[in-house]
Amino acid sequence: MSKQERALRLPDLSQLDPETRERIDQTVLDIFSQREFHRVGLIEIARGANVSLQTIYKYYGSKEALLFSTLDSQLERLAVRMLDHLQGIENYKERLRKTFWVSLDFFEKNPRVLQILMSSVYINTWRKQGNYEHRPLFSAFMKVLAEGRSTGVLIEEVDEKVLLDFIYGIIQRTVQAWVVRGMKDPPTRQANVLFEMLWRAIARTP
Repeated sequence: MSKQERALRLPDLSQLDPETRERIDQTVLDIFSQREFHRVGLIEIARGANVSLQTIYKYYGSKEALLFSTLDSQLERLAVRMLDHLQGIENYKERLRKTFWVSLDFFEKNPRVLQILMSSVYINTWRKQGNYEHRPLFSAFMKVLAEGRSTGVLIEEVDEKVLLDFIYGIIQRTVQAWVVRGMKDPPTRQANVLFEMLWRAIARTP
């Protein structure tokens, strides 16, 4: 394994004080959501979080690991919310609708996460990071899609990962446009209309 690939592994932060980690996470969200990856320095993150630069290097090791660790913790929160909201919903269409709404609601409430995903994450770096497709969030979403395929509700012409890309492309573009247009009309207000449009595209016709 190359030095670059080792650097992209998510660090073990179990020994880092939770309050310190929260300050670091919030600083990462604040700064990386405003500027591209290459324009952010670790000393800026350290100062914003009120920690030493030595602490950043000790627990994270690199700027890439710092950014991806923060994204990982944020997306894991979305996964937990998603699984919680799906409890007790038996109808498949309504389960997928809830999954769609929870995702829109999360990015609506956490636009900095989406801004980082859209501007600070280099796709090749994320690919080499190795954990992207195995995060709890995507596992949860894939489980819902697999359920739809196994019961014959969703179309079979494309792979489930393509369905996931299609759905998340709509979610991310919707929230991105909302941010660019001044955050005046929350996407969740149109969640049902957007979902019905989506459903017509991915559901098998009778």
